[in-house]
Amino acid sequence: MENAVKFREKLRNGQVPLGCGVSFKDPTVTELFSHVLDFVWIDMEHNALSLESVQDHIMATRGSDSAAIVRVPWNDPVLIKPVLDIGADGIIAPLVRSAEDVRLAVSACRYPPQGIRGFGPRRPIRYGRISDAEYCQRANDEIICIAQIEHIDAVEAMDEIVRVDGLTAVVIGANDLAGSMGHMGNPQHPDVQSAIEKVVTTAKDAGIYPGIGMVGDAEVFQKWLDKGIQWVQVGVDWWHLANAIDTSVGQLRQGISTRSS
Repeated sequence: MENAVKFREKLRNGQVPLGCGVSFKDPTVTELFSHVLDFVWIDMEHNALSLESVQDHIMATRGSDSAAIVRVPWNDPVLIKPVLDIGADGIIAPLVRSAEDVRLAVSACRYPPQGIRGFGPRRPIRYGRISDAEYCQRANDEIICIAQIEHIDAVEAMDEIVRVDGLTAVVIGANDLAGSMGHMGNPQHPDVQSAIEKVVTTAKDAGIYPGIGMVGDAEVFQKWLDKGIQWVQVGVDWWHLANAIDTSVGQLRQGISTRSS
């Protein structure tokens, strides 16, 4: 959990942690990212990643300063428990809609009496080299619990959500939020943007760190920093690969065309 601590320290110190989504099965993509990023967002919700694949990605962050944060398929303690047991630094609970949903996610990340997490770690206790009691205390203090705000119900419940003890951060799911507001495919709609700003302001004022996902546009990035965003997911692995190959091949084909004319 050392990288979970580093992630928290960066937030407390006013740094802006940057990360990237991971969808590919091959853990070399995480190893590559971990050299330059503060966290990786390993996405089980929308991708065909098994627990074995996720464990490989988590292991690929070893020796780096990059926190391994896993978006689980659903806000369910049964799904959260094994992800933490294989060594994730934290989880993202998707589609929370109420403070009760958030309390469930936080409880799933904590051992009794603060939560309901069952005991059974292997990698996190370094195969028995860390005492059970020490690990349980550290896990309760350090595991990162993030709620994804992607429904208008959650926006309307933000005042209660940010008061849930143990919540580390929130992250905006702009596309699904837009859909829940009747604007699917149009997260730039003024009403959606206003809802996002409410989430950011409410979270930050309560000491809960608001984050968002976006592509690497410096102007848009600065806009969100000005609005109070404190951590950013900068695209996903497949987007960066597609963008890089499209740019490189486009430049080469342009050169070929110029040479031929």
